[in-house]
Amino acid sequence: MLFNSIEFLIFLPLVFFGYWFVFKSLRWQNLFVVAVSYLFYGWWDWRFLLLILFTSLCSYLSGVYLEKCAGNRLVQKWISAGNILLNLSILGVFKYFDFFTENLVNVLHLLGWDADYVTLNILLPVGISFYTFQALSYTIDVYQGKIKATHDIVAFFAYISFFPQLVAGPIERATHLLPQFLRPRNFDCDLALDGIRQMLWGFFKKVVVADNCALFVNGVFENYQTLDGSTLFLGAFFFTIQIYGDFSGYSDIAIGCARLFGIDLMQNFKYPYFSRDIAEFWRRWHISLTTWFRDYIYIPLEGSRAGKWKSFRNTLVIFLVSGFWHGANWTFVAWGAYHALLFLPLLLLGQNRRYRDSVAENSFLPSVKELTQMGATFLLVLLGWILFRSEDISQAAVYLERMFNVSLFSAPQLVGLGFGQLLLKKCFFFTALMFVVEWIGRKQAHGLMIEDLSLPVRYVIYTVLLIIIYGFAGLFEKIQGAGLFRRQ
Repeated sequence: MLFNSIEFLIFLPLVFFGYWFVFKSLRWQNLFVVAVSYLFYGWWDWRFLLLILFTSLCSYLSGVYLEKCAGNRLVQKWISAGNILLNLSILGVFKYFDFFTENLVNVLHLLGWDADYVTLNILLPVGISFYTFQALSYTIDVYQGKIKATHDIVAFFAYISFFPQLVAGPIERATHLLPQFLRPRNFDCDLALDGIRQMLWGFFKKVVVADNCALFVNGVFENYQTLDGSTLFLGAFFFTIQIYGDFSGYSDIAIGCARLFGIDLMQNFKYPYFSRDIAEFWRRWHISLTTWFRDYIYIPLEGSRAGKWKSFRNTLVIFLVSGFWHGANWTFVAWGAYHALLFLPLLLLGQNRRYRDSVAENSFLPSVKELTQMGATFLLVLLGWILFRSEDISQAAVYLERMFNVSLFSAPQLVGLGFGQLLLKKCFFFTALMFVVEWIGRKQAHGLMIEDLSLPVRYVIYTVLLIIIYGFAGLFEKIQGAGLFRRQ
């Protein structure tokens, strides 16, 4: 079930009513959460309910047995490693099997051996990367003693399958989310209202900004071999906007929706396009994923404590793994390597933590220096997104080659792309509106935290946003290949 669908508009109020007015006890609330979360996930393809059920059960049992074997570190290590290997194997089969077999066959051909390409041709389960990483975090945290194993199987299943963040994140830690399903929850009107505001802003970024940009982007990338540099640059620019609108929009909807049920989810995006260097960008982009890699890969590899060159190695590993996490394609690996090349000089020079505050901390407008830094960082990120969006490395290379020529400074070429100036104007207008709102609210948790404004002004803003969103509802279905989260 998609957030931006009629089904979800019906589903959410019914779940809200049942959660607070029918199933009032903690146990029944959690059981209800599991039931509706499985309905939410199974709406897409019921067969993959067996997969998330199996993952949840194995991870739950791993925690129970880790507790039973307290004092026997060797046995605990085997239990933890076994569950980690099991979850990664499931992820590998569904997400990476075809990629590995195809590349193995190619390597064998280079060595002079003929081999048949074996493919499973299985459908990639939506959100498998997200709930797998949550399951892994639980096992690792129990093993490391950061959290006690839970014996409440219903609460644990709710933790893994909680529908607002099931298919798009944020990727929650067991130490943060699981305890919330183990204690009673009370309805907080102010929290719920703020959640609705964040959902509204998320829908605007997804349905209006991202989906409009996707129409433009798809037309450009499908015809990149015939277009001039300026049009290709616009395609890359609007994909930079689209992917932010998609990812952060879904996160805002998820976080806001969770607040309706008294659940707090971590902030996942913190205005990353206002970053002054790449290091700051990665502290603000997909925070739940980057901190997951930090906590469970970077730090176990000794992080930066083992010297500069090991820190260099560990950082490179993190970026490559992060790229591969996004999809089974060399373009994602190249995207991760590209960002590593941008980040590592800052690390070696000790400048990767120089920007910890908000840009223009003590003023409304940025300084010329800050504006230049943000512009340069944005352009570097934009170039990386071309790799991310391309079907293969050769397409990315041709795209960049055709973009960086004298035609980059010519008027955009829109003939034959299936759209005209109107779509381009809408993309620019809604992008500008999004940036203005988020710049004003850049020190807040989300762009629509406007409770300080008078009530009439707030209602005018809500009404305008609702009208705009309604006007673009259903646009998602018209977009081919625009959904980014299917890759997970």
